[in-house]
Amino acid sequence: MAQPLVIIGSGFAAYQLVKAIRRQDKTIPIHVFTSDAGHDYNKPDLSHACSKKQTASDLIRMNSTDFTAEYQVDLHAYCHVEAINTAQKRIVVDGQQYAYGKLVLATGASAFIPPMRGDGVDRVLTLNSLSEYTDAQNILQQAKHIAVIGGGLIGTELAMDFASSGKTVSVIDPCQTLMANQLPEYIALKLERVMALQKANFYLSDKVDQLAKLPHGAIDVELASGQRIEVDAVVSAAGLKPNTQLAVNAGIRVGKGIVVNDQLATSAADVYALGDCAEINGKVLAYLQPALLSANALAKTILGQPTALVLPAMMVKVKTPDFPIQLAGQTVLAGGNEELSWQIDANKLGSTVRTRNEQGQLTGYVVTQQHLPNAFALLKELNH
Repeated sequence: MAQPLVIIGSGFAAYQLVKAIRRQDKTIPIHVFTSDAGHDYNKPDLSHACSKKQTASDLIRMNSTDFTAEYQVDLHAYCHVEAINTAQKRIVVDGQQYAYGKLVLATGASAFIPPMRGDGVDRVLTLNSLSEYTDAQNILQQAKHIAVIGGGLIGTELAMDFASSGKTVSVIDPCQTLMANQLPEYIALKLERVMALQKANFYLSDKVDQLAKLPHGAIDVELASGQRIEVDAVVSAAGLKPNTQLAVNAGIRVGKGIVVNDQLATSAADVYALGDCAEINGKVLAYLQPALLSANALAKTILGQPTALVLPAMMVKVKTPDFPIQLAGQTVLAGGNEELSWQIDANKLGSTVRTRNEQGQLTGYVVTQQHLPNAFALLKELNH
């Protein structure tokens, strides 16, 4: 390869790709362009940093200087990639052009902030990256009451973490239950009861209408239902938006994310995408395991051994330590899964919920608390 491999982004997917390539090839030139410092950190650790009293620097596994030395990478930190010219195989970065042999888009996703009115909207925090946590950590540390917008996976994890830190938490979500896209109502209600014991309040089937700054520094949260909550901080965990604008501007096909085939190739020659920005088989898979498997497959493809990405059923471990949950497959009966049925086995130690299709085949499961040891046999059955 005459020109270097260029990677845009320095998150988990990007750095897993670097590591996978370096395990097989020590010499291919790799350039990484990123808008932040380029430190190597484990993003899921953000979900429990508060209760562990960790600062942003505590979460860094390897600083950017050590990472670039270890993996022989040319890192371009704190830069802005303005454009991609797929015909000339160049990118434009802060006015300068750089050539590539192959290009990988690992641009990630941005936290979605729902539309709201009021002068307090600029106080909304997001925790989707190390740099965002760096900006928010002092506010969160001092806050006694935090509103979390979003009761999905990340919102629930953050809410339990804040509550475990002794803070009052108010979770606001338009769905009727927590993690409505992942958990059967039966499990969600048990989770809510555990969190309620930790000073967590739930405003479900509701949404934030307005945020107003108060003279003493607090924020008045006004809900669509008319209820009001006075809090010290507001965190939005209402989902992610894949960062696709670079690809759109370059004429690369984009749907929910940057559309890729089974070899993670985009519609442009020698341009690939992986991680939270990529759309694989019509879905954006914002989890670690798909990113890891994608990185391993793409490394082989880039090094001349075309390799299709194979995604088995993958387990999600929800970081709610006071009510541990693991799940995989199709776990709710809505959204086209209405033909599935639940089988619930529960006792005081926990619950095992299986979803089955009309033929009786296992299609998903949720296990909680001391039933967690059941998960591996169920995952094996799911992948059989």
